[in-house]
Amino acid sequence: MSKALYIAEKPSVAQEFAKALKSGGQRRDGYIESDTCVVTWCVGHLVELASPESYDEKYEKWRYDDLPILPSQWNYQIAAATRKQFSILKKLMEREDVEGLVEATDAGREGELIFRLVYNQVKCKKPFERLWISSMEDQAISDGFSHLRNGREYDNLYQAALCRERADWIVGMNATRLFSTLYGQTLNVGRVMTPTLAMIVQREAEIEGFKPEPIYRLSISCGGITALSDRFENKQDAEKILNRLKEEKTAQVTKIDPADKQEKAPQLYSLTALQRDANRYLGFTAQQTLDYTQSLYEKKLVTYPRTDSRFLTEDMEGMIPNLAQKMAHKFGFTKNVQVHAEQVINNSKVSDHHAIIPTVNVADAEFGELPSGEQKVLSLITARLLAALGDAAVRNEVDVEFTCADTVFRAKTKNIREKGWREIQDWIIGSKADSTDSEEENEDKRGNAEMLACIAAMTNGRSYPLQNPKMEEGKTTPKKHFTEDSLLSAMERAGADEMPEETERKGIGTSATRAATIEKLVRIGFVERKGNKKTKYLMPTHKGVALITVMPEQIQSPSMTAEWEQKLLDVEKGNFQDTEFMSEIEDMITDLVKTYKVIEDAEVLMHPAMEEIGICPCCGQHVIERQKGYSCENRGCNFVLWKQNKFFEALGKKMTKQTAIKLLTDGKVALKGCKSKKTGNTYDTTVVMTVDENQRAIFELNFEKGEAKYGKGKSKKN
Repeated sequence: MSKALYIAEKPSVAQEFAKALKSGGQRRDGYIESDTCVVTWCVGHLVELASPESYDEKYEKWRYDDLPILPSQWNYQIAAATRKQFSILKKLMEREDVEGLVEATDAGREGELIFRLVYNQVKCKKPFERLWISSMEDQAISDGFSHLRNGREYDNLYQAALCRERADWIVGMNATRLFSTLYGQTLNVGRVMTPTLAMIVQREAEIEGFKPEPIYRLSISCGGITALSDRFENKQDAEKILNRLKEEKTAQVTKIDPADKQEKAPQLYSLTALQRDANRYLGFTAQQTLDYTQSLYEKKLVTYPRTDSRFLTEDMEGMIPNLAQKMAHKFGFTKNVQVHAEQVINNSKVSDHHAIIPTVNVADAEFGELPSGEQKVLSLITARLLAALGDAAVRNEVDVEFTCADTVFRAKTKNIREKGWREIQDWIIGSKADSTDSEEENEDKRGNAEMLACIAAMTNGRSYPLQNPKMEEGKTTPKKHFTEDSLLSAMERAGADEMPEETERKGIGTSATRAATIEKLVRIGFVERKGNKKTKYLMPTHKGVALITVMPEQIQSPSMTAEWEQKLLDVEKGNFQDTEFMSEIEDMITDLVKTYKVIEDAEVLMHPAMEEIGICPCCGQHVIERQKGYSCENRGCNFVLWKQNKFFEALGKKMTKQTAIKLLTDGKVALKGCKSKKTGNTYDTTVVMTVDENQRAIFELNFEKGEAKYGKGKSKKN
């Protein structure tokens, strides 16, 4: 009896597919089998691009003369950690009773690549169909299996995925080796990572180079309203007008302009929009938000997360009212919920997947059993769905202008007259916990109400007593450091000004990859997170600044990378040849290798002066602080005091700079409040340092008179 082989991306998803197929299969080593089908999984990328040395042994050493490395035929290898699962898939694909396959990896570019690389590595020729779903709900899975598509319909998607993977390899391998060999240290370069770093470095350069300029404004009080002039750049000009104002008795009302302005309901969440709000409101990193949302997807509580769309499709319109009512009831919102489904429907703005929304399963879920992070992200997604369906908010704004001494003074007040969509959004994401507004909000409301009352008593064209004219002095301010929220926005908009308005995808990276790009920059030491618990800023390290300083424009340009992203999308749509895309990448790298000139004095840039903290006890030269420890500047000397020091960690202490200085100066350091891991007791002691014949530091506890002693100190090497 013939069987179909279903290949998912991970075990948990495969299990759900097996349930949906109602096959009643038995769990075996690496797959689930029944009388009618076999369901297995890939565990992410099983097959990956091989390293340069697989093409030629000479590439084991990094040499400038060997660049560029441009494979004519690409080599692939099985990831070491997943060889067993690959072997299982190979055997399953080759089974005689398996006549066809179902590609059930994630419905996107990377999911396509994962399946196709395994399929091609096995040299499988059996026909395959494609499962394409945007939700892990039982009904969505069942419908998907009932409407499988011909796998070859996604050949262009696969070609785009190959182009992305191979372009990243060509740029990463060649540029990293080029700059590392030229500057004598490892400098990681990436097609998306480096332009992202360039934006962060550029922002910091603008902040550091910013010179605040003084600005001056005049203010008056008239009829109970405080109004401001436009800015003056010249203090003397402002003072001249101020002197005239002091001689005036009245100011004339020259404009009263009341208007009701509508705030349209917000759009649904794409992944990037969700990551931005989760960072702004919850302090989550982009990667945390993706991880929480992916987990909610696999629990069938939200739809597919890796989407750049903010709309739903026409065929979903009928289910929206029921979903909205269930979500409002789940979150305890008792007022009538407005559902303007037409606001979230737009087929033309949905490509692979629609916007992220909660599923109907949320209505029956035990909310309190979800991890805290998932609860918060689910609340954001649900609030955004209901807000996007809601009435517009109506804001009452009144502009008033006074003229005096040939100068216009303006005041504006605004008041939310109809909360509309804001009411339910505030309810779900936190305001429902507080029945009263904050003190600041109440003060603003009182001020607005008083100002509106004063304006209502005024008549356009009349003059009113002038009071308290004064000059306010301030300074211009620089741009703010990037947060993940603002960086994601910048990545999404990169190059937009230089592309046609109709361009579908602008920016660098994709919704699915931007979080990983940021995390990699932090992990390899080009960027660090600074700030408080509420707000973290992304700041370039010295290493990151140095890299961008020596990078040529074509590698660090966000505009060029954004153009590549658009071309990848065109490959996906069949509007651009994959061979042409790869040819452009290869030409760019070849030109870079041939024409790049080393920047003079880069040695100083790459290797900043290290702080000297003491004298080496082994050779007498200086000990300097490095990233991982305090080591001798003499490269032939082995002496080092590691910052992550097991001996000190066993005492509940760290090898701080002050501790290292004390050890180098006195050969010992007194420590208070050390903690015994065995007993939990605390004690004071002195750590004595000596060095052995191999120039390694050895530490010993010395309990001097008066110190509490809980066992004999033992010698231990650093």
